[in-house]
Amino acid sequence: MNQNKINFDKKPPLIILSGPTAVGKTKLSVALAKAVGGEIVSADSMQVYRHMDIGSAKITAAEMQGVPHHMIDILDPWEEFSVALFKEKCQQCLSGIYARGHIPIVTGGTGFYVQALLRDIDFGSGEESALPAERNLSGACRARLEALAAEKGPEYLHAMLREADPASAEAIHPNNQKRVVRALEFFHLTGEPISRHNEREREKEPAYNACYFVLNDLRERIYERIDLRVDEMLRQGLVKEVERLREMGCHRGMISMQGLGYKEVLAYLEGETTLEEAAETIKRDTRHFAKRQLTWFRREKDVIWINQNELSYDGDRIMEFMLEELQARGILPAERGDVELTERALFLKKKLDSLAENQGHLLDNTGKTIELTLAELDMEKFLQPQETTDG
Repeated sequence: MNQNKINFDKKPPLIILSGPTAVGKTKLSVALAKAVGGEIVSADSMQVYRHMDIGSAKITAAEMQGVPHHMIDILDPWEEFSVALFKEKCQQCLSGIYARGHIPIVTGGTGFYVQALLRDIDFGSGEESALPAERNLSGACRARLEALAAEKGPEYLHAMLREADPASAEAIHPNNQKRVVRALEFFHLTGEPISRHNEREREKEPAYNACYFVLNDLRERIYERIDLRVDEMLRQGLVKEVERLREMGCHRGMISMQGLGYKEVLAYLEGETTLEEAAETIKRDTRHFAKRQLTWFRREKDVIWINQNELSYDGDRIMEFMLEELQARGILPAERGDVELTERALFLKKKLDSLAENQGHLLDNTGKTIELTLAELDMEKFLQPQETTDG
């Protein structure tokens, strides 16, 4: 897609495709990128790490289908990653995507990362940054809290957070020690709950002309897909992957090794549980994680829910729905130029040719057939070789 076809009149365009884990975001994001001339930016807190492929359900080169992907395999497992760093690196990626005349599609289930980018959240005095240097207290406070966690365990620290900042305690898992420590640190040094600071930041206007899709499904189907995914990860060699990470020096104190699947298999390798128990724990905790993700997305403003069951799990209907929303938001032009028309015509023609019978196939719930849609848009001329003349 050419840059002059993208609406840059006010804010830069941004497509977000999020949703709970295992709902099908990866496949849909690639199809969407091919339909709109986009590049994908991963908003996944685990796929940034090299050597952590199976447990993070990292997209493969074959699955990418030639679509450029960013924010994948950019760090080693022993390097720290935060929402502030995500935002910084993500903005660098977006600058290059816009320069190439493409639309960025931010895809992933880490809602806090998406929110930080979308609303340009300021971490200058927030949870993921150093607190004001003039206080000369931040380092000592953090060290004291970390020592307390080492002595009495993560649950003790989380109980402290629950008393100081119930909203943050609800949002942060007890095992996410880094965020628990930062939230407590912020409270002790400012007297204000970090949740209140974050709420103010959420009220900010989006920095982009964004279309925020949340892909969803029936809960029982999501849970079934989670269980199947965990079984498949184990078949693919998740245990060996964690063994290799241990040999590289990775341990449970690292942020990367706190990821779902990794800490449970690590506990198995260290003799704390059986493999069967580890697998069931991964499934249970991943289901809980998916539930928390959906709770987060329901709190977000202006999201567009894509309930797959309501669209009969039809990929083409889902794509049509998304493209119409993108046009309505001004991210794709309502009056498409030749480049976009050609892309759309080829999309419809490919769909038509793939069907067993090339007559009377319904495109969507409007009752239009693919043939009628092509005729209405006068697409046939775009499917023919174009003659060029000089002068």
